[in-house]
Amino acid sequence: MNDTFSENNQSKRKEEFSAVSLKYTKNLNAPVITAKEKGVLARKMVAIARENNIPVVEDKLTENILSLSEIGECIPEETWSAVAVIFAMISEMEGDFTNEK
Repeated sequence: MNDTFSENNQSKRKEEFSAVSLKYTKNLNAPVITAKEKGVLARKMVAIARENNIPVVEDKLTENILSLSEIGECIPEETWSAVAVIFAMISEMEGDFTNEK
C-alpha cells in the first residue's frame, strides 16, 4: 500500500491551499482518492501526513485535476502517468518497490 498527498500551496492569486490524499494497492486498477480538503483542514492533512512520514508531493496541476473527483473514486485516467511517476519515485526512495505494506 502506498499513500501520498498532493498539495497546492501557490498563493500568488490568493488561491486557497488544498490537498488530496491517494491510496494505491495492487488489487486496484488505479489509486483511489481517500481525502481532500481546502484551507485550514488541508494544512492539517499535510501536517498529519508529515508527522507520520507519509510522503507529501507538491504538484499544483495534478492536485487541481484530482480535486475535481470525489473521495472513494479512482483517479482520472488523464492523471495516471503523472501519478504513476510519483508513486514509482516514492516506492524507489523507500526501498519498497516490490513489496507491499
